[in-house]
Amino acid sequence: MRDREKVCNTRSMRWVLATFAVAIALVGCGDDGRELRAPSSDQTTTSASTTSTTVTTTPTTDVAAGTGGGTGAAQGGSSGGSAGSPMTASTLRLTSPAFGEGQPIPPEYTCVGDDVSPPLAWTGVPAGTAELALVVRDPDADGFVHWVITGLPSDIGGLAKGNPPSQAVEVLNDFGREGWSGPCPPAGTHNYDFRIYALAEPSGIAAAADGAQAAEQLESAAVLASAALSGTAAAP
Repeated sequence: MRDREKVCNTRSMRWVLATFAVAIALVGCGDDGRELRAPSSDQTTTSASTTSTTVTTTPTTDVAAGTGGGTGAAQGGSSGGSAGSPMTASTLRLTSPAFGEGQPIPPEYTCVGDDVSPPLAWTGVPAGTAELALVVRDPDADGFVHWVITGLPSDIGGLAKGNPPSQAVEVLNDFGREGWSGPCPPAGTHNYDFRIYALAEPSGIAAAADGAQAAEQLESAAVLASAALSGTAAAP
């Protein structure tokens, strides 16, 4: 009898302890008086960063045609414009209505004809050109100088046959004559190089100056552009 009472008492004690533990758990899960806050926008959203790429294009300027000489802007010198300012593209071109590139020069412009200077035309003179100058050489005769003419205004577009403008300056050619002396090769066929220069500064070359020296001065001067035309002539 006593053993049954002990068992019952033990079971009752276990039930009480279990009930007490459950009560404590419920109290721990109850409201402690604090409010739950809604998550902030930066906790619930994901921001995608955007990377912007800027491409800067540097304008380029094409101012030299043919095989030019000189040491000016066309060869990498200063163009006189402000940094970053747009530049106007300009291509200097030299032609003749009397003959095409690499074609025979008509006899009237050589020593077998009237020996007058051929008509020439050009386009694309760069802005800021101080004056234009022209050199004619025979590269097959060690650069023999046939003509050097300077002081040409930048606003004219060519030269008439045998008629340079009054303000132009002509020097002595390698024949020892002032002005033009046409092709007159001693044998075979020679090439003749006509080259125009858009000078950044006045040349200051005087009339009747030595042709070879004048040509070298122009070929090493500061130029904005240059252009070339080639013709041929055969021995008489």
